[in-house]
Amino acid sequence: MQFTATEVAQAVNGALIGDDVTIDGVGIDSRIVSPGQLFVPIVAERDGHEFVTAAATAGASAYLTSQGTQPGVTLPAITVTDTAAALADLGGIARDRLPDRIVGVTGSVGKTSTKDLLAGALATTFRTAASEKSFNNELGLPMTLANATPDTEAVVVEMGARGIGHIDLLCEIARPTVGIVTRVEGVHLELFGSIESVARAKGELVESLPVDGLAVLNADDERVAAMADRTDAAVVTFGLTATADVYATDVVLDDQLRASFRLHTPWGETDVRLGARGEHQVPNALAAAAVAGWLGVPIDTIPSGLLGAELSGLRMELVTTSAGVTILNDAYNANPTSMAAALQSLAALDAQRRFAVLGTMAELGDDSAPQHAAIAERARALGIDVIAVDEPDYGPSVRHVVGIDDAVAALGDLTEADAVLVKGSRVAALERVAAVLQD
Repeated sequence: MQFTATEVAQAVNGALIGDDVTIDGVGIDSRIVSPGQLFVPIVAERDGHEFVTAAATAGASAYLTSQGTQPGVTLPAITVTDTAAALADLGGIARDRLPDRIVGVTGSVGKTSTKDLLAGALATTFRTAASEKSFNNELGLPMTLANATPDTEAVVVEMGARGIGHIDLLCEIARPTVGIVTRVEGVHLELFGSIESVARAKGELVESLPVDGLAVLNADDERVAAMADRTDAAVVTFGLTATADVYATDVVLDDQLRASFRLHTPWGETDVRLGARGEHQVPNALAAAAVAGWLGVPIDTIPSGLLGAELSGLRMELVTTSAGVTILNDAYNANPTSMAAALQSLAALDAQRRFAVLGTMAELGDDSAPQHAAIAERARALGIDVIAVDEPDYGPSVRHVVGIDDAVAALGDLTEADAVLVKGSRVAALERVAAVLQD
C-alpha cells in the first residue's frame, strides 16, 4: 500500500525530516526490505536502529526512528517515540483503506494452516492478501495490512496471543469482520496459567466482531463452540460430524498423507482434495470453506482454492532422500495436540520402520513432564521408535540424545523402508535434522 512520508508522519504522530517521498509498504528486517518500503527499526534483543544503513542500501525510501536521524543516512526520517507503536498506528491507517472482508484466524493449533487454506480459497474470487508465514503478533499483523496492494479485496490475518488482551489489541488494529477460532488447547500454559485463560483470550476475536460479521467456530471443541454466546455476529460452525453447519464425510488419505472428503455446506456440497498433509488438516479446510462460502465464493470453486493453497514451510513437508528414506518434516512448532496428529500421520505412511526425532514441547507449564511422557507412550503404541533431542521429559522408554549430530547418529543406517518424523517446538530448531538427512 502506498503512502507519502507526510501521511505516515501524520498517522503515527511523528515528525518528518527530509523530503516527502512515496512509500510502498513497510519492512522491519533490513535483510529482506524491498525497494520503496518504509523501514521500521524495532527495539528488541537487537536494536533495529543498528540496521538503518543496511535498509537504506537495500532500497528503503524512508525510515522511522526513535533515536533521531542516523549518521550517514540521507533518507527521509520520521521521528517517533516508539517505533513498534507507530507501526501499529500505520497498520490501522492501512485498514481504513481496505474493504470489509477482513478475516482474523486464531486458536491454539491450526492457525497458520487455516490461514493458508483460506487465502487459497478466497483468491479464486477475490484479490487476497494474507499474513506471511506465522506473522501473527503486534508487528506482523500491521505489516500485513500495510503491505496489502491498493486493489486488495480480502485480507486474512493470523492472530496469536501470549496473554489476555493480546488479541484485543490486534483486533483494534485490524477490525476484522469475520473471525475463525480453530481449537482451544493447553498450550502456552506457562504464560496463560490455565486452559480457561486460553479460551478467554482466543474468544476476544469473536467479541470484537460487528453485528453484521461472522464467527466461524469449531463444533467439535466445546470451549470454542461456547464462544457463540460471546458475539452478536452470525455464527457458522464446522466439524467432523453432521451436527456442524459445515462438515466432512468420507475422509480418506492417499499415500502422500493428503486428505480427500465430501464437503457439506449451507451453500451446497462438493468433493475436496487437499494438498496439505495430514487428516488433522480437514477441520482447518472446513473452517476455510465456511468463510469462503459465506463471503460468496462459489461452492464449485472452493476445492481448487483449497488444493492449490500455498502452504507455509516446515509443516508436514514430505520428502524422499536420495537413499529413498521418507522424511516428514513438521519441525516448525509442537504442542501435545499437533504432536499427536504428526505421530498419527507418521503411522499412516507405508514403511517397515518408523522413527520420530522429537524436541521439546515448550511453554506447557508445570505439567510438562506428564505431557511429554504421554506423547512417548502414544508413539510406543503406534510402533514408533522415539529419539528425544535434549528433552528428558519424554521418559525412560525412549532414546535420549544431545544435539543434532547425535540425533542423526542414533537413527543409524536408514533405507527406503524407513520413515522419519522430525518435530519439536521452534526453540528446538529440529529442521536441522531433516536438512542433514537430506544431504
